Amino acid sequence: MNGTELLLDPTGLDGSADESFLAPRPVSLRGLTLGLLDNTKPNATQLLNEIAALLQEKHGVATAKLYTKDYFGTPVKDELLRQVVDEVDIVVTAVGDCGSCSAATVADGILLERAGIPTVSIVSDSFNMSGRAMASVQGFPGFDFHAVPHPVASLDGEQIRERAEQALPQILRILGVES
Repeated sequence: MNGTELLLDPTGLDGSADESFLAPRPVSLRGLTLGLLDNTKPNATQLLNEIAALLQEKHGVATAKLYTKDYFGTPVKDELLRQVVDEVDIVVTAVGDCGSCSAATVADGILLERAGIPTVSIVSDSFNMSGRAMASVQGFPGFDFHAVPHPVASLDGEQIRERAEQALPQILRILGVES
C-alpha cells in the first residue's frame, strides 16, 4: 500500500502553535479579577473556591469568576476561552487528577497564556508526567504548573483547604507576585 495516512493529534489542538512565552505578569493581585476554570473533576470547584478565598483575603483579589468546562479530558473550547480572556485578569485552572485531565489542564493554561492571561494550571503529582508531556506537545516544554499531592477527588473540605493553603506560595510564584 503506497498511500499516505493522515495522522490526527489526539490533543485536539493545533500543532502549529509553538509560542513558548508567558503572558505579562501582574505587579500585584490587588483589584484584579480572578478566573477559576473548573474541569468538572470531583473537588475541582472546592479547591478553586478555596484558592480564590485565600487570594482575596491575603492578596487583594477583587472578584473571582467561576467557569466550568464541558469535559475534563479535552482542552477548553474556543467560545469559553474567549469569554474567560474577555472577563478576567488572571486564571487558576484545576484539577488534573487523572492522566487526560492533567494534560488538558496544562493545555488550558498554555492556551490562556498565549491569549495574554497569566495562568496557573494545577494537577496532582501522580499525573505530573501527563502535564509535562502536554507542555512538550504544545511546544512549551518549560511551561510551569503546580502539582498538588494526589489524590484530590476523595478529600474532605478541611483537606481541600489544606491543599489550597499549601499551593498558595507556588500559585503566587507562577503568577510572578511576592507572597
